[in-house]
This record gives sequence, C-alpha cells and structure tokens, in this order.
Amino acid sequence: MAETLSIAPASLQDWSLVRDWAAAEGWNPGVADTRTFFTQDPAGFFLGRIDGEPASAISVVNYGADYAFLGFYLVRPDLRGHGHGLATWRAAFGHAGGRTIGLDGVPAQQDNYRKSGFVTAYRTARYVGEVPPPERPATGVVAAGRVDPATLAAYDSTCHPADRPRFLASWLGTPGHRALARVVDGRVTGYGVVRPAEREARVGPLFADTPADAAVLLDALAAEARTFGAPRVAVDMPEMNPAAARIAEERGLEPTFETARMYTGPIRPVARERVFGVTTLELG
Repeated sequence: MAETLSIAPASLQDWSLVRDWAAAEGWNPGVADTRTFFTQDPAGFFLGRIDGEPASAISVVNYGADYAFLGFYLVRPDLRGHGHGLATWRAAFGHAGGRTIGLDGVPAQQDNYRKSGFVTAYRTARYVGEVPPPERPATGVVAAGRVDPATLAAYDSTCHPADRPRFLASWLGTPGHRALARVVDGRVTGYGVVRPAEREARVGPLFADTPADAAVLLDALAAEARTFGAPRVAVDMPEMNPAAARIAEERGLEPTFETARMYTGPIRPVARERVFGVTTLELG
C-alpha cells in the first residue's frame, strides 16, 4: 500500500483537516494556530494522499539557516501500520537541509526518533488545571503590545534555539491570543501568551527571568483565559527548569502527559532558566 501514497506540500486549507486529526489525538491545538504556523514557513507542511484522500501529515518548519522543527507527524487511524508515516517522514525530512532539527516526541515514538538520529535533551510535562485568582493583584504586567517589538523579539531569542520575529509577530497579534509582558523598573522580565484551544486554554510561551516573574505572568494569563470562558489552562513545562513544576503544583495544576525534546545536532545556547513553558509542541 505504501506505493500508492502521494506526498506533496500542503496548503493552509489542507491543514485545517490535520488540525482536526491533532485534536482527535488529544493534543488540544489552539483554535487559531494554523495560520500563524504557516506564517513562519509555508513550504514546511506536507500531506500524503491515497487516491486523492488525505492519509498522512508532517511539518518540518525552518527557522533561519541553522534550525528547523518537526511536528504534526500523523497518519489517519484507519491507515496506520502500512508504512505511510515513514514514507511521509522521508519525503519531508529533506526540507530542513543541513539544519539541526528539533521535535517534541511522545514516549511511544522516542525509540523510532533515536533511530533517525535524534537525541533526547530534556522531558516536558503538560500541567493542566484551574489557576486560582492570586491573593494580590499582579504588578508590572502590561499588554505585550505596549512593549517595543524589537525588545520583545530580543527577549524571545534568548529562550529559543533560533530567532523567530516573523512567527512572533503573528503569534502575538493573532485574534484571540492574549499576550502579556512583565516590566520592572523599565526592563522586560518576562512574557507569555494564552490562547483558546479545543479544551483548556493553552499557555505558551511562558518565559521569565525568575520564578516570581513566571508566577505573576501565569496568574495573569489564567485571568485572561477566564475572560474568554476558559477556567482551565494547560502549559507544557520543561523538566530542565524544576521551578516551573513547583509553580504549577502550587496552583493545583496536575501533570498529564509527557514528551521529550529531541535534537539531531547542536543548537545555540538557550537561557534554560527562563523557559517555564514552551511555545507549542508542534513548532517548538
């Protein structure tokens, strides 16, 4: 059956179906993620078809000259076990060229990723729950739109393996996304975004100088989520920053599933102590 699979670049319209597949897998995608994802690298999305019908998907999104991220590795449930996923993987992998590729892999797939040259860097747990209102109002929290975009992009770049100003501008400006920054003595000490999703509102990224900054931002983002009818939030927190889990647990959030961040090669230095929540599991 693998020979009948035809793989080609996907359109933005194609990807609405793939987003539905991701929702059916329990990934809880954001309701407006797709357009922003395509903003970064519209050529990095691939769809496999059998007799014209969508069968498999993958994205390999390039960030600059040195880094790419792999996500949306999916095969339609009724077509699994026939090699379609591997065929789609092989067809799309070359889009990254010589870049280091990152991904967030579920435990069941990590051995397969290792066979393709990926090495585990750290684990990530998704914490989910209702964040109670803080006892005192947040201080220093402002809408991210009030911060100089270049300053915010520079802060983001310290926390991510590649500069991503194009993605960031879209992510912060997408209708429904609520982006907040913390500013102390005129200096940005963190920022975060919350967005509507299939179930719980998704928080990501959550980047901050200190645990105190991250806690204030998480409380404020949860308050924003309540205004669009989402009392519960979900945030993917990296094990490499144990303070992140403490903040979540102090608020009664519970870990649900875990993934592993894996890379095929070296990445530039990242301020790991600032990463309290990754942006997305699909684009890093």
